[in-house]
Amino acid sequence: MTKSERASYVLQRLGQLYPDPPVPLDHRDAYTLLVAVLLSAQCTDVRVNLITPKLWSLASTPETMAQVPVAEIEKVVKPCGLGPQKAKAIQKLSQILVEKHAGQVPADLALLEELPGVGHKTAQVVMAQSFGIPSFPVDTHIHRLAQRWKLTEGKNVMQTERDLKRLFPIGSWNKLHLQIIFYGREYCSARGCDGTVCEICTTLFPERKKALKTKKA
Repeated sequence: MTKSERASYVLQRLGQLYPDPPVPLDHRDAYTLLVAVLLSAQCTDVRVNLITPKLWSLASTPETMAQVPVAEIEKVVKPCGLGPQKAKAIQKLSQILVEKHAGQVPADLALLEELPGVGHKTAQVVMAQSFGIPSFPVDTHIHRLAQRWKLTEGKNVMQTERDLKRLFPIGSWNKLHLQIIFYGREYCSARGCDGTVCEICTTLFPERKKALKTKKA
C-alpha cells in the first residue's frame, strides 16, 4: 500500500469502529474543557474525570476560579500530578480570561497558546472540541500510531501533526484525532501492540514480522 492508501484505510476503518467518538474529558463548556485538558498533562483522562467534579464545586468559571487561592486549587488537583504548576496556571489563566477576554475562552489558537499552562496540543483540543474549528491535536499516543502505520517519519509531534494534516481531509480532523486515541487505547497500546498485533497494523503491513521501535516525540 502507498501512504495515501494506508491513510484511506485508516480513515475508513476508524470511521466504522468509532462513528461518533465522545470527548474523553468530562466538561461543561470551553472553560471547563480547557482546564480539564491542562490537568490531563502527564495524567490519565480517567483520573482527571475523577478530580474535576471536586474542582468545579470549588469554582467552575474564570470569574470564580480567579478568586480561589492557589493553595486551595492545588489541594484538589494534586492527584493529577504537577499540582503546584497546574494550580498556578489555572488561577492565572482564569485571571487573564477575566481581564483580557471578558471571561470568555477565545476561539483563537494564538491567544489560547498565550495562556499559562496551555500548550499547542491543549489549544488545538479546545479549538476542535469547543469551537468546531478544524484542528489535529497530536499527543504521544497519536504520534506512536502514526509511526506504526507509516503515516509519518516525524521525530516529534509537531512534524507528525503537519504530516497527518496533509494526508487526511480537513473535515475529518476533529473526529479522527479522537478515533485514533480510542483505537490506540483499545487495540494498539504501547504494550498491547508492537506493530504486528492489532487489526490495522496487520492489515496495513501483513508481511511485517518484526516489532517496531517507536521514535520518542
